[in-house]
Amino acid sequence: MTRGDQRERDRQRAQARKPGSKGRDDGLTPEQRRERDAKALQEKTAKKAAQAGAAAADAAKKKNAGKK
Repeated sequence: MTRGDQRERDRQRAQARKPGSKGRDDGLTPEQRRERDAKALQEKTAKKAAQAGAAAADAAKKKNAGKK
């Protein structure tokens, strides 16, 4: 039993349902992409460090508040 062009139609339907991907269509050179990604990673780590510092400060305040 052959499937005819059902596979091809299924592929087309799957492609139509697939959201537009970013891919490499952003018009950036590899160097620019690396710089952009590095900057985003630095911002992410800085934000995470700030949240961790705030959590540690809150924990220290709670610990010292109980020792009155």
